[in-house]
Amino acid sequence: MITVIDGRIAGPDATLPMLARNGHFTAMQVRGRRTRGLELHLARLEAANLELYDAGLDTGSVLDSIRTALGDDIDDASVRVHVLEADRLHLFVTVRPPQEAATSPRTVTSVVHQRFLPHIKHTGGFAQGYYGARARARGFDEALFTTAEGLVSEGTITNVGCFDGAAVIWPDAPMLHGVTMQVMERRLRAAGIPQERRPVAIGDLPSFESVFLTNSHGVVMVGRLEDAPLPLDGAFAARLLGLYADEPWETI
Repeated sequence: MITVIDGRIAGPDATLPMLARNGHFTAMQVRGRRTRGLELHLARLEAANLELYDAGLDTGSVLDSIRTALGDDIDDASVRVHVLEADRLHLFVTVRPPQEAATSPRTVTSVVHQRFLPHIKHTGGFAQGYYGARARARGFDEALFTTAEGLVSEGTITNVGCFDGAAVIWPDAPMLHGVTMQVMERRLRAAGIPQERRPVAIGDLPSFESVFLTNSHGVVMVGRLEDAPLPLDGAFAARLLGLYADEPWETI
């Protein structure tokens, strides 16, 4: 295959990023060459590889690739580990500047959409990017996906959690079981805060005492759905964010 980019013939590996749409990945924030939930990221990659390609994954090579991408001089970064199939399986890592979770409550809108294979963090994300961009163009920070009946599943790049005053409610719907969501589930369990899965309608969000989002950037509260302000329990928000902040960082 010959590939020309901006009028120049590119090397054979230049096609791999284009073929990455046939793969899966995990995304993490690295600080001081450490990350949160490292074993969850590795488990995600292994499980997706087995399901998509019926093949195992050498997690040692994953870690070596991350270290190589960071080099000797990058301590803090946004890191993505991709696995894709193009004649054979390829593993590649991208490193970008670090990103922090927003500190102000987010504004959200909703759209009827269901991701293909929602339990896998795969690279076929055109619809996610499109709906996220359209939401931002309309002045919102994120779009939440719902069924035609209005049941919430997840955001374009986030999981959604709700607090009813006694327990954290996660939507019972097809979605990605995000790494930060998993981190928060175990932090909440350790803190003795009840959790449950149940259907959550988009119209139910104003009835909760707090709504929050999780992704690889961290945890952030939601302050508004469309034009409607959402309740925000300050004490719960402080506890939730504190639990996440106390999650240990693991050396890569």
